[in-house]
Amino acid sequence: MNPKIVAGSVVIKDDLILICRRAIEPRKGFWTLPAGFMEEGESVEDAARREAREEAMAEIELEGILGVYSVPRISQVQIMFRAKLLSDIAPGPESEEVKLVRWSEIPWSQMAFPTAVWALTHFAQTRHMKIFPPFGNPPGTDKVTR
Repeated sequence: MNPKIVAGSVVIKDDLILICRRAIEPRKGFWTLPAGFMEEGESVEDAARREAREEAMAEIELEGILGVYSVPRISQVQIMFRAKLLSDIAPGPESEEVKLVRWSEIPWSQMAFPTAVWALTHFAQTRHMKIFPPFGNPPGTDKVTR
């Protein structure tokens, strides 16, 4: 048994952040970033771009790795990128709704997964930096519950 690898992105257009309301379980109806499981024969970069297309009909340009998060309780490694939005957006089959929001409009209490919150927080810390080392799990987060 090997862990599952998730690829996703914090996608930005100007000062707005792309979020997606999940149309599938787990955490249906909650908000998240475009992300999902890698497919066989796919690079992590291709997976992140594909997930943005599947969830938000979005074409994106990856800017670099933002963080690599370990979630051993559910046997996942999540690799999150920073990305620029290159297209319009619309809900894909896995999203009820997608939208671009300002930082102050992020529905923090309705975020589906802690790793999405970590990625958003880490993005905010590096928003104006071109180069930085990728983040890992925040201290004290070895007991992720969702």
